[in-house]
Amino acid sequence: MKIIRDVGTGVDLETVLSKPLVAHLATSASEGPRDSPLWFLWEKERLWIIGTAGDTFPKRVRQTPACAIGIVDFDASSGTFIHIGFRGTAEVKPFDTQKADRLLAKYLGPERAAWDPRFQALGQENVLICFQPETVVVRDQSYQLPSST
Repeated sequence: MKIIRDVGTGVDLETVLSKPLVAHLATSASEGPRDSPLWFLWEKERLWIIGTAGDTFPKRVRQTPACAIGIVDFDASSGTFIHIGFRGTAEVKPFDTQKADRLLAKYLGPERAAWDPRFQALGQENVLICFQPETVVVRDQSYQLPSST
């Protein structure tokens, strides 16, 4: 995995990717490009995404594994604007309950019993998407807030 950073970017990739941010998966379809906003888990230099029965992106990944993922950590109150862009390939894998639970706990908290019932009921009819990045572009586009006078 090649990491490309803007000059002076001290962004810690692991720290940003541990946050409950939204990833945008860009895939190809015969009708044109598609974008899917998703939750993700970053483990062992791979992004993992849950695909449920009604999702169409697993089919697109099977047809065209080359894709891109964009993640933004933005906070208007502090001027934080970090962009991480991935390019690589994805593969549809069998559902792994333990991995899916780690992914969901990142967004919903550690108490599975407190999760929305639709997330508690995920099972083997679902899949996991394993995205393997070839390149990662890390950009710190943060800005200074206007000073109050």
